[in-house]
Amino acid sequence: MHLTVASSLGLDDVDRRIVAPPDRGGESLELGGLAHDLAAASLVMARRFAAGATMWCVSPAWPAHGRHVAVEFVHPVIVGKRALPSVFVDTDDVVADLRVLVRPGDVVLAVAAAGEPGVAAAMRRGPAWGATTVWVGAGARPDVAAADHVLWVDDGTGLAPWSGRFVLLYHLLWELTHVCFEHPGLLRDGAADACAEEACITCSDEGRLAEVCASPSAGEARVRTATGVETADVSLVEPVSPGDLVLLHAGSAITRVPG
Repeated sequence: MHLTVASSLGLDDVDRRIVAPPDRGGESLELGGLAHDLAAASLVMARRFAAGATMWCVSPAWPAHGRHVAVEFVHPVIVGKRALPSVFVDTDDVVADLRVLVRPGDVVLAVAAAGEPGVAAAMRRGPAWGATTVWVGAGARPDVAAADHVLWVDDGTGLAPWSGRFVLLYHLLWELTHVCFEHPGLLRDGAADACAEEACITCSDEGRLAEVCASPSAGEARVRTATGVETADVSLVEPVSPGDLVLLHAGSAITRVPG
């Protein structure tokens, strides 16, 4: 499919071209309300790739989809499109393997049902790892805010993984990511510039998700956050163990987070 996007590209423009692309005579792709979600995810992914990200793909129940997504991004079928770093992680322990692979700024993409516990746990850790998370699935939806981008197919038959709808969805994700690359001005992340100044740790420091890296000693523990590994005061939330999630505020863990 070819998507024509004007130089003044915006999410609404991309929405319209997904729902009724010009070369399909206005025929709907029957993606429901996914158009805006796809556009938003593609823009963020393009920005991450432009900054040097690797995309880590997982799909415990449907590994063929995980491999397909990774190949789609790393081996472009259109001449002139760049190869984007993408790796399929074939694992039964999603959290343990992604934990050692993901770097701040990377992308984690899962193709999985909402009831996949390892995927849910990995998505939940995305903010602590500094990763952008994308969850593709169908049927019953995961919890609100389960991932940064939830691309969910409205399917009451249970056949979405085999009907080609997943393939259509991540093909569109790939193509729209490259559409964003055609507009270099979009690749600058304005949010990063807006947050360049340090926040006041006494009144304006926001809560940050962190994953405990090692057992605490004297009320302190090494934790992993989006900006790297640091030492935090965990005395208010003890006992904690490696792998636990906590919410940090001004250098102290103020509550434990289900993980």
